[in-house]
Amino acid sequence: MTGLPAAATREAYPAALIQLVEQGVDVVAIDADLSASTGGHDFGKKYPTRWMTVGVAEQNMVGIAAGLAAAGKTAFVASFAVFLPGRCYDQLRTAVAQPKGGLAVKCVASHGGVTVGEDGMSAQAIEDLSLATSLIPFDVIVPADYGEALQAIVAVGKTPGPAYVRTGRPKIARIYDDTYKFLIGKADTLRAGRDVTLAACGVMVGVALEAAKLLEAEGISARVLNVATIKPLDREAILSAAAETGAIVAAEEHQTHGGLGSAIARLLAETNPVPMGFVGVDRYGTSGTWDELLDYFELTPARMVQAAKDVVARKR
Repeated sequence: MTGLPAAATREAYPAALIQLVEQGVDVVAIDADLSASTGGHDFGKKYPTRWMTVGVAEQNMVGIAAGLAAAGKTAFVASFAVFLPGRCYDQLRTAVAQPKGGLAVKCVASHGGVTVGEDGMSAQAIEDLSLATSLIPFDVIVPADYGEALQAIVAVGKTPGPAYVRTGRPKIARIYDDTYKFLIGKADTLRAGRDVTLAACGVMVGVALEAAKLLEAEGISARVLNVATIKPLDREAILSAAAETGAIVAAEEHQTHGGLGSAIARLLAETNPVPMGFVGVDRYGTSGTWDELLDYFELTPARMVQAAKDVVARKR
């Protein structure tokens, strides 16, 4: 951790949009009623002709963005992850993903996962990564902290085609300082290790770092890999981790089906199968503070430690 003040990854959205405009990207941004939470209204205050809100109409939001992208704009859409892609999947598929191999519509979905907190079960998006990765031309990114989120949103704004960036509600510890450089499709090794790899994304990267410390105390050397880009997956980093540590635990604030763990498992099944463990969410939730919910769903260092021990035992 850097010692920088904790910050929510969702807070990076308006700052990234402003940065893109200042760098010459022809950005437009659309919200669906939740701009106070996504940060879109902060961008709108600075660039009112580049921002609009359509009310509670996520399907219309995506359709408008697709039209603007078809006309040459770089169109950002923002809402909560439970609504984007939850309420507008058909529009994302038919209006964004299919035409011309994918239009430049960039989805920034806030309040992802279970750390949405007190809003409760119906607001906890644990299916969004599965839906987003199924859209063929989409890049799918889950940043680990504010700094990485800022860079990721800027990066997708400068990259052709559609993208999905998931951000979170709680203020979490900063992992990276200003020297870090995010690249789409590249994982980052945060800690070296020889016995097992902890591959994580989003809020689970910090959990993985804590788990690695606990494992070290028990004589197990754990590599920590921040796999912020789920699609396209960093094949080189995953294959190196499999070859050099011989076991992998995938950790995500999402179902164990269709997210990071599934992507890694498919790659290894096709190339170099090694023992794998999966730490994720496979039941619906309840209301509580974000840190209480991480405990409730067992998205904890202790669970990652046990998963690591299990896969290490299986490789021997």
